[in-house]
Amino acid sequence: MRSLTARRRHVLALVANGHTNAQIGRHLGIHERTVNRHLAEIFQALGARDRANAVAIALITGELTAHHIHTPDQQREAAA
Repeated sequence: MRSLTARRRHVLALVANGHTNAQIGRHLGIHERTVNRHLAEIFQALGARDRANAVAIALITGELTAHHIHTPDQQREAAA
């Protein structure tokens, strides 16, 4: 397993918080195809088969931590 770059970790944190590829692209100012490429590279680096598996592996290996994931209350506050 390879370590994730800061950018890929950021993309995966957005995935972990329930964002779609289109939303991630808008948030980061990149094209949705670039998000898809980042996700493919994340899956390969982690040995993951899908988004949920990538998030789970990243949490287990320490690539993501609990502070990367917002609870529903935190998401509501951020949206307000």
